Amino acid sequence: MATLRDIRQRIAAVQNTSKITQTMKMVSVAKLKKAQNAIQDARAYFVKMNEVIENLTSSLGDSYSHPLLNQSDEVKNIVLVVVASDKGLCGSFNNNIFKFTNNFVKQELKTQYPDANIQIIPVGRKACAYFQRSQFEVISEFPMVFQHLEFQTVKNIVELFEEKFANGSVNKVIVINNEFKSMMQQVPVSNNLLPIQNNKKEDTAEANADYIFEPSQKQILDELLPINLKLQLWRALLESNAADHAARMMAMDTATNNAFDLISHLELIYNKARQSSITNEMLEIVSGAEALKTN
Repeated sequence: MATLRDIRQRIAAVQNTSKITQTMKMVSVAKLKKAQNAIQDARAYFVKMNEVIENLTSSLGDSYSHPLLNQSDEVKNIVLVVVASDKGLCGSFNNNIFKFTNNFVKQELKTQYPDANIQIIPVGRKACAYFQRSQFEVISEFPMVFQHLEFQTVKNIVELFEEKFANGSVNKVIVINNEFKSMMQQVPVSNNLLPIQNNKKEDTAEANADYIFEPSQKQILDELLPINLKLQLWRALLESNAADHAARMMAMDTATNNAFDLISHLELIYNKARQSSITNEMLEIVSGAEALKTN
């Protein structure tokens, strides 16, 4: 049975742990605010960029072609960009993305493209560590990108597959990441990066409006499509970054509450043990006094 000293030491240890989890929660709250603002500000830009591209492709029709729009008749090589976190202590955040990736490959990619070769570009230290132990072929690794999230990281990743897609050695590129829905909800999602979807608007006044373009529509699209590719990957990184901080904040909040519950339980055990010890001491004193009277 644990002594009073052992229980006191355990209570002190749990109290120290609760202070650490509280501090980590506060840090995540501060970082989440910045990450949340970044993704919310960027979403409007992403939406407008897609609208511009849709309008231009609709206006040009089938006469326009671009290497990033090319659909392969046979998909032989698929690249998955899997985004996880750099650190742990974020609940099931990383496990959810890895489980989603495995299910996505087995249930969708292997079903639609049974003969395709699948390659992985892991982003985040946890993703790199996970896929080093997996059966997937890893093209390149990008650990610790969320310490200082920069757009240059996106450019470095895109360089790995953009030219290969244009010459046909890669037929499909998909990004998998956690999407920030709310403080309580982060959902794993997959989005096609390449080929870029040519979403044409049909019979809309906006698509058929008589705009004057300078330079030409084709030149504008030639510039926008590579930029949009990078922006879609940048959005995935921003979403994952915000979702990571939200998941870590909730995990640390849960850990802190559990620590408080454990402290209350240990204090109850300590008080019971202390009461039992005092009772035993009193019984010994009374027994000793009775023994002296008898003598």
